[in-house]
Amino acid sequence: MKLLFVCSRNKWRSLTAETIFQGVNGYEVRSAGTEEQARIKLTAGQIGWADIIFAMEKKHVRRMQSKFSEELSGKKLICLHIPDEYQYMEEDLIDLLKSSVSSHIELPD
Repeated sequence: MKLLFVCSRNKWRSLTAETIFQGVNGYEVRSAGTEEQARIKLTAGQIGWADIIFAMEKKHVRRMQSKFSEELSGKKLICLHIPDEYQYMEEDLIDLLKSSVSSHIELPD
């Protein structure tokens, strides 16, 4: 299964998610950002690649729907409601990501 995590600049939240979930249960994981200055900018190809797309906030969902509505057709798009108040690999962010994502995919205990 291929998971795509999306935030604004792909520096803290989505990159942390990519780091902690990569290879877990055989998942392939990528991350990207919706803003122009994102470390890795979200593309139609990434959306096409993903089986499940996790957005950190509602604004990311709106940006994706506005720019990639055709590519998102039939895709599972989930908003995790994780605000932009964490640093890369911050323990609270890792805990929040694991608890939020675990209701959508299988994670080891």
